[in-house]
Parts: sequence; C-alpha cells; structure tokens
Amino acid sequence: MFFVDTFEFEGLGNRSYLAGGAASAVVIDPPRDIDQVIAAAARRGVRIAYVAETHVHNDYVTGGLELARVTGASYLVPAAAHVSFDRTPVADGDTVDVDAGLVLRAIATPGHTPHHTSYVLEHDGRGVAAFTGGSLLIGTVGRPDLVEPRLTEQLARAQHASAHRLAAELDDEVPVLPTHGFGSFCSSAQAEGDATTIGKERTSNDALTLDVDTFVQRMLAGLEDVPAYYAHMGPANAAGPAPVDLTPPRRADAGAISSRLAAGEWVVDLRSRMAFAEGHVAGSFNFEGEGKLATYLAWLIPWGKPVTLLADTPEQIGAAQRELARVGVDRPAAAATGDPAGWVHEGERLASFPRARFADLAQVRERGDEVVVLDVRRDSERVGGYIDGSVHIPIHELHGRIGDVPDGTVWVHCAGGMRAAIAASLLDAAGRMVVAVDDGFDAATDAGLPLASA
Repeated sequence: MFFVDTFEFEGLGNRSYLAGGAASAVVIDPPRDIDQVIAAAARRGVRIAYVAETHVHNDYVTGGLELARVTGASYLVPAAAHVSFDRTPVADGDTVDVDAGLVLRAIATPGHTPHHTSYVLEHDGRGVAAFTGGSLLIGTVGRPDLVEPRLTEQLARAQHASAHRLAAELDDEVPVLPTHGFGSFCSSAQAEGDATTIGKERTSNDALTLDVDTFVQRMLAGLEDVPAYYAHMGPANAAGPAPVDLTPPRRADAGAISSRLAAGEWVVDLRSRMAFAEGHVAGSFNFEGEGKLATYLAWLIPWGKPVTLLADTPEQIGAAQRELARVGVDRPAAAATGDPAGWVHEGERLASFPRARFADLAQVRERGDEVVVLDVRRDSERVGGYIDGSVHIPIHELHGRIGDVPDGTVWVHCAGGMRAAIAASLLDAAGRMVVAVDDGFDAATDAGLPLASA
C-alpha cells in the first residue's frame, strides 16, 4: 500500500506532498516551515528517506535543504540545476526505492525552468501518482518566463513537449499532483478545479489539445506581470536557504510604532479590512492576514524594508510570520496585538475612511459629484470591462505611482474588495481622501454604472 498527503498553502497557491509506504516516504517540494511536514511523517510513523525538488523555485523559499539535513534524507535536486550546496543530482530516468514496492522515477520535463523534473511514484511497477511541480498543472502549465526573457519562447515550446511526454508515458487514471496552479502566479493561466488526472488533462489542457505554435502564441499573449519578490527567490534557493526562525518578534508599544513609521518603515495591520477602515494607526497599511498576505505584501514592500505587524491576537501574528517566512520576509521588526487604541499615544485619534458599494458610487456620480474612480485590478481583468472614466493602476504598481492618481476623493475598487482595501490604505497613508469599494465587480453593472471595454 501507499499514501499521498497534501499540504496546502493557499496564500501562495501552492502544494507540497508527502508520499510513501509503511516505513518510509519522500517529500516533494517542501515548504520552508518544515515542522508541519515532520509532524505529518511522525503521525504516519514513517521515516523521511528522500526530499525531492522538481526545480529551483522562483516563488517561495524551499525548506528542502534544511529538511534533508534534519532528517538525514537524501536531497534529490535536478542535476542541471545550478546550486551551491551538496545534493543528490537527479537525471531523466533515475529511480530511487522509497519503500517496499514503491519506486520514485524522474522524468525530465523542461519548460517552467530548463532543468525542471517531474517524479512518478510507481507501486509494483505501475504509475500511481505524478508529481508535476510547475510542468503539467490543472488545465494549464507553469509559466516559462521566470528564468530569462530570452529563453521564454524556447521554454514555452519545451512545456508543450513535456506535457505530451507525460501524457504518452502515463495511464489516464494517474493523478496529476502539481506544486503550482492553485492561485500561484507561477501558473501561466488560472487553473480550474482541485484535482485532475492524466486522462482529464489529455482532453482539456491546451498543452495537449493545441498544436505547439498555437499553444505558444496563446500562452505568451496571456502572461502577466511577475511578482517583484520572485527575483529574490531563485537566488536564495540556489544558494541554500537558512533555517526558518519563527520565534515571536519583540513587542511594539505606541512609541515604537510611531518611531518606526517616522523612520519610513512599514507598519502592516493584519486585521480585516472592515476593522481597518473603522480605525487604524495613521500611516499603516492593511494587508489582511486571511488574504493573499505573502504574495501581495512581498510584492509591494521594498525588499529588505523592516516590517512591524499589528493584529488582534498573537496567533494571527504567528500565522503571518510563518507565511511571510515562506517568501523570505524574515523576522518582523516588532509586533503589537490587542485593542488598536493601544497602538497610538494617549489622546491620539485613530485614522479611518469609509467603505461603500458600487451602488453608492453610482448615486454619487448621478448627483454629479466629481470623484476619481481607481481600478487596481490586473490588466487581464480590465480587458473584460471597466467603469467608464476610471483610472487604471494595478495594485502592485500603486505604491510607486501615488502621484499618478488625479486630485480629488478616490473611490478605489478591485474585483472583490481585498486589493481595494490594500490600495485604500496606501492612499490613506499618503494623505489622500479615499473610499474603499468593498463589492464584487459584477455589482457595478447591477448598479447601472457605465462600462467600457478595451
């Protein structure tokens, strides 16, 4: 018998896997915080014999090197990957015995990176799971533009060939278990669904249903901006990441928070966007702990800038610290929890701004009030329709383009409310009058707001 346990990292849109038999197991693409993987293996009563990387990751810091060191496992890394640490190099066709009757076989699947390798778990000679990393995803493939712009088209063509190789070598019923594609920006398109098989992908994945030229043309046309922090992930993983440090940060009182803001550091409020709008420390930014914290905070913050975290509870601070460590934002400078009134000096008022719906915006425009409508969605979202007369600055560009926002009260929106809240906090901290539209974009049509299309 065999098992496959899945670790979900919703904030990053990624998964890791623990797979094995009665006595030993392999971990595929582990997260940086390896404690949960070790705990899962302990619950199973298995020894982690191997740690396998499908590629040098560009979107998160791996825990593979540390996990192998702690457990004594062999660290399997594609032979062609340029890394600065000792590992067991893996080439196409190599196999390792994971447990009795369980073999892990490497299949070279270049495309997401030149050295990308997938792994097939075979039970008694039959493929039972395909760990496809950033190669074949659910309904799509990993993007090919994260390594070197000059290689993008070449890697896109390699993705097509790699998908066809997997489909040719594996039976229809074999589960496809990718690392990326659950909201990850490593995916070349939005993946649909939660689970898939080789057979399903054979009939629905563009990489397997389109000829290579059409596939490459469509893929390259659909690629969007890469999160800025990705530039730091590959080098960190190639060098060998340091062990994660999740000890609690020092406590910040009102004076410390004020001093850090005055020094130009980032003070990040993890509370809900509703609570933040009602009252927050002036100058702080709102990145909801329940949202895609790691992706958007790491994308927007100047790399290396000290960050202080504010939240309702220490548990929320700990969860955020863990998620941020996965993308290399280590050791918050300080943290504070509890009543926001305690985050400011006695007698000092908390800042606030209003929230609204698209129906409220429609009423304001009908009255003839002059307001600025700011759309912070991605380019691909805007193409599908936008509020006539709105200004478009994607959320990841806004911090550096506050000066491009026209004068006046800014009604800022996204597709659902989370990114609008981030944008509203950036504008509020810059001294702008702002209204956060906390509404689904479909409601703009229902409210009668005139839409235009690109």
